[in-house]
Amino acid sequence: MPVTIRFLGQSCFLLDDGQHKLLLDPFIQGNPTCPVSLEEALDWNVDAVLVSHAHGDHWGNALDFGKKGVPVIGTAEIGGYAEKHGAKNAVGMNIGGMYKGAWGSVYLTPAWHSSSFPDGTYGGMPTGMVIEFGGQRLYFAGDTSLFGDMKLIGERGLDVAFLPIGDHYTMGPEEAARALELLRPRVAIPMHYATFPLLTGDPEVFRVGGQLRGVDVRVVAPGEQTQV
Repeated sequence: MPVTIRFLGQSCFLLDDGQHKLLLDPFIQGNPTCPVSLEEALDWNVDAVLVSHAHGDHWGNALDFGKKGVPVIGTAEIGGYAEKHGAKNAVGMNIGGMYKGAWGSVYLTPAWHSSSFPDGTYGGMPTGMVIEFGGQRLYFAGDTSLFGDMKLIGERGLDVAFLPIGDHYTMGPEEAARALELLRPRVAIPMHYATFPLLTGDPEVFRVGGQLRGVDVRVVAPGEQTQV
């Protein structure tokens, strides 16, 4: 079953398999590259919001969806914070655990980064996510550096890998291209770049690096979509 991937800027993506919708790292308000309003996004009737970590450019508008009853899924700290602040169906889990829904499943992986909410509350460990959706296996790396255990994630057999390339806070494009050697996805999509001045990673460098490694790198502009 094909999955349509719409990029909404920074690390925010909408996944649609024709029956279900998932929203990843829902940074909409305050995102200078996001092409849609929060009001529009809230009308999408997404099945779940998946949050990799608690920084504001990833946690974003998760609570707005959670207050409408959309499951907000992340670490125990993210789930607990969401519930405390009015989310109706928050799901707290942890690295190595899997959550299953009618739409598929999400398995949390490590990520090398940090995590705290905009108000300073500790957000638990940052994570990546292996998502089973629409018959595809997608790895959403969150914010991370390159690390050797990406090889274990790749051994699951990946259709798509979403990797940060912005540098400064995460991998840059060269390191992200090296990550493709470990992950071996069929398709890779760069994220977490060009939203703010410090995020200088060049997606063309990543695209060429992926091409040299036999990976179909798709550079998707905010508002555009691709299908896998």
